[in-house]
Amino acid sequence: TYALSNSCSHGVKISCVFYVYRVGKAALDSVNLKGHSFLTLKDFNAEEIKHILWVSADLKHRIKHRGEYVPLLQGKSIAMIFEKRSTRTRMSTETGFSLLGGHPCFLTPQDIHLGVNESTTDTARVLSGLADVVLARVYSHSSLEHLDIDASIPIINGLSDLYHPIQVLADLLTLQEHYGSLKGLTLAWIGDGNNVLHSFMMSLAKLGVNLKVATPKGYEPDANVTQEAQLLSKQFGTKLQFLMDPMETARDSSVLVTDTWVSMGQEEEKKKRLKDFLGYQITMQTGSVAAPDWTFLHCLPRKAEEVDDEVFYSPRSLVFTEAENRKWTIMGLMVCILTDYTPQIPKLKF
Repeated sequence: TYALSNSCSHGVKISCVFYVYRVGKAALDSVNLKGHSFLTLKDFNAEEIKHILWVSADLKHRIKHRGEYVPLLQGKSIAMIFEKRSTRTRMSTETGFSLLGGHPCFLTPQDIHLGVNESTTDTARVLSGLADVVLARVYSHSSLEHLDIDASIPIINGLSDLYHPIQVLADLLTLQEHYGSLKGLTLAWIGDGNNVLHSFMMSLAKLGVNLKVATPKGYEPDANVTQEAQLLSKQFGTKLQFLMDPMETARDSSVLVTDTWVSMGQEEEKKKRLKDFLGYQITMQTGSVAAPDWTFLHCLPRKAEEVDDEVFYSPRSLVFTEAENRKWTIMGLMVCILTDYTPQIPKLKF
């Protein structure tokens, strides 16, 4: 043990110490995400996604249920760039980072405007010397890719036009908690082919979850993402279906999911979008053809035309647990990419 500790002070990763001091199943976990950026779930395999969820569940158990103080990020700081307004992403990141002993720094477009007052390259390099990690909520996914190229610290996608991976982490943890396992579930997406759907498409097959998608004509998911999702479905032996009929999509599905029909930046299209999405509202009638134990998810904010009150406020709705899990999963992700922490609870069943 002493020899390993000496080695660690000369460049070997501290994870070596955990392997010495921790025995049993947890010590056998070989996933190491320290220093990794998190731009899309496309870049993460099944075991890495499961590991993030395991760490998230562990932190939730230790901090929420056992009342422990777990300052794993003490002395660390996060720069939070927000080109778009936010409730859940900002609150979950600020409160979560603080709860772990770190210091969050919130930057609005008035504080930092990527590529305008200062080049994105220069911003990435400056922040790399001032913070330990950057979370950016941006319009264009290319902004994140540019930051990641020039930064020497991890970059987290807080939302982009193409992906919203931290939302899907929360959804996956919520479903794992509710059903006890993810494998074999069928998720029905009924709505717009947007960034949240894209993140589901890049992750569900890896976890053994089937996906059915219903979008109005003209609102299908990105063609490149679809092509990659089809390859993943074939590789992992799951079902992936694209339909236009919401009822057929809901049939025998375990989870009904929708999202806003009018995202930020699409306000001028609102009238047309509401017309095009007629018939896509999720109601108890939609649920009548789903699996007997069906549940409902929505990443919020929600409008009544997307899902009626009867479903949204029903016991089948997991939306508020889902919203809370935004905090635990962003905490789990940050711990994974900034530390060598090994969870104390048994591995989750997937």
